[in-house]
Amino acid sequence: MNDDSQKVHKLGEWRERALAFEQEIQKAVIGQERVIRLVTIGVFARGHIMIEGDVGVGKTTLLRAVSRALGGDFARFEGTVDMMPSDILYHTYLGDDGRPRVEASELLRLADTLPVFFFNEINRARPQVHSLLLRLMAERSVTAFNRLVNFPYLQVFADRNMVEREETFELPAAARDRFFMEISMQAPADPEARRSLIFDPVFQDVDLLLDRVAPGTVDYREIGRVARVIQETVKASPTLQSYVLNLWRALTEPASVGISLRDVDVATLVKGGASPRGLATLALAARVRAWLEGRDYLTPDDIKDVFLEVMAHRIFVDPIHALRGDEPVRQLCQAVFDTIPVP
Repeated sequence: MNDDSQKVHKLGEWRERALAFEQEIQKAVIGQERVIRLVTIGVFARGHIMIEGDVGVGKTTLLRAVSRALGGDFARFEGTVDMMPSDILYHTYLGDDGRPRVEASELLRLADTLPVFFFNEINRARPQVHSLLLRLMAERSVTAFNRLVNFPYLQVFADRNMVEREETFELPAAARDRFFMEISMQAPADPEARRSLIFDPVFQDVDLLLDRVAPGTVDYREIGRVARVIQETVKASPTLQSYVLNLWRALTEPASVGISLRDVDVATLVKGGASPRGLATLALAARVRAWLEGRDYLTPDDIKDVFLEVMAHRIFVDPIHALRGDEPVRQLCQAVFDTIPVP
């Protein structure tokens, strides 16, 4: 068996593990199949993820289940208005002898075994904290106690408080662009799932729920290697590449391809974003999606399926339209897909 055949064979084995990984998470988190699939794509693309959703929809349970299925540790920090960057790195206390002590934080102590770091309510933290978090996301390293600490397996997950605006600090565009995806997690629509969440006592005991998840379904220490092989193996045809380039042009210059939106001047709508990094990230996500579907080539459906989660937060519109939230960008993305011919 040559090297290429071995890679394909190994990827087939890993695909089965990835699907089993999803099934294990679904034992603890019900009615969220698409969210779980998107998180799986993020995991195997080694991307950081923003999860948005109402209070109590299961975001923390989801990430703890992901951590357990990966076989690694889990660390969580709460964003607060008085939080400083140092709070992520160490904590101070008085020892039994009355002298001050400084100890490494949970994040530093778990550096070598930590695949999931959850920053809850990231927009409650100050911009100084965001800066440290951006370095952690970009370089998977920080400097603490006069040494460089590396996080070889780390992926950052965060959520934003979308209800309360008092004492919050919105993330700048550059910070949001560092997130591989922004995923919306809502309460499940299925009536039976809703019934279980309300009346089945197991869903009121998170630890009992997590016991359902088999630990180490996939080995977090191998994810980086598998992710590289996926990107090397799944191919994009010249036709598919041209399709993505046409989508890109339509996003940044919607008027040039004849797109029109009601009550919107599309000529001045897009002010920035949709950068080469964003489109490269789209290709990363689409390749993982294709692999999970059992293919070694991209299709337009792979692009479309992950497009909103990967690209919408990377498109910056005129402030007057930004007051309407995500709706103008979603309308633009839909118009782009309706306008650009599918090969």
